[in-house]
Amino acid sequence: MKQNNKKISRISQAVTAILFCGFLAGFGLLHVLLPDRTFSPVENRTLAQLPEFSWSALTDGSYTAKLETYLEDQFPLRDGWMGLKNRYEYLLGKREFHGVYLCGDRLIHKIEDAGRAEQNITYLQKLTELTDIPVYLGLIPTAAEVYRDALPAGSENFDQAAYLEKVRESVPDAVWVDIAQALTEHRREQMFYRTDHHWTSQGAYYGYGALMGAMGEQPEPLGTPETVSDDFYGTLYSTSGVHWLEPDTIERYVSGEGVTVENTEKGETHGLYVDSFLGEKDKYASFLGGNTPLYIVRNRSATSSEKLLVVRDSYSDSMAPFLSRYFAEIHLIDLRYYRTSVAEYAQENGMDRIFVCYSVENFVKDLDAVFMGR
Repeated sequence: MKQNNKKISRISQAVTAILFCGFLAGFGLLHVLLPDRTFSPVENRTLAQLPEFSWSALTDGSYTAKLETYLEDQFPLRDGWMGLKNRYEYLLGKREFHGVYLCGDRLIHKIEDAGRAEQNITYLQKLTELTDIPVYLGLIPTAAEVYRDALPAGSENFDQAAYLEKVRESVPDAVWVDIAQALTEHRREQMFYRTDHHWTSQGAYYGYGALMGAMGEQPEPLGTPETVSDDFYGTLYSTSGVHWLEPDTIERYVSGEGVTVENTEKGETHGLYVDSFLGEKDKYASFLGGNTPLYIVRNRSATSSEKLLVVRDSYSDSMAPFLSRYFAEIHLIDLRYYRTSVAEYAQENGMDRIFVCYSVENFVKDLDAVFMGR
């Protein structure tokens, strides 16, 4: 009996070894046969390519480091294995994936102070001292603040509410736009995408409403939504590796009829939306056309003749359609790419108002806010 058991054990070990070797050989063969990918639409990033060999790179260790990254990025069926790994960790109780919290059916980005929070407040105050044009200040709390009670127990996060109050007190010469209050009042609605860090068109509408209220104007009604995509997977979906959530829906409430958008970098003019992006990974870029140094939005049928300068990040892209109904001309500057004095630009281009509109997440780490203080 003992001999039979030993024989069965040896056979079992041999079979296991054969299967394991076959598994490795199979994936090795797939790695050779499958072409290398240059981009992962799921992770929304460029993948490492086979590094060029040199004896010096081998000696200093840079070649082996790059080779390891290449093998990881080009691992056969990588996206599927990553999803399976994260699903397993989720079943074990994990709720944070690469700086993203999984909160039920929603992904929320972890916010941290990158060391610019205090300094950037001084640039805001300096801007109000450099210009006589009214400055409106509207920092946008992220989903981590608006849906704070949905975060996993014990999760660490930057205190956005306290920071917003500090900004408000530290920049008394700006007109405060209380976007946080507007979003909190409507938090039961879909203020942010579930798989992306941006706010939805509904969230952007309430931000627009907060600005109009600060100006003493009445916002126009939200209107009826038009669904333009029901398969949007955003940046948090890519970053986290949590790939079992349902896609988001992108809606529009402003037709854009009669509105033109000038992309000064490309020297071209198009409509309020760029529908070609709806067929790509970054569907949010269909609002205006994605990141660019300077957009100029014009609407001859606007209810006022005013010109607005928006110092912004990408959150403003989905607010611009609502703003275009009131302002005849909107200049949207992204200081990451258009490095100029905000006060001088506003003066030279005849702006009636300046609206600083960033997400808190981006503002506390923005290295280019210095241009607001020049």
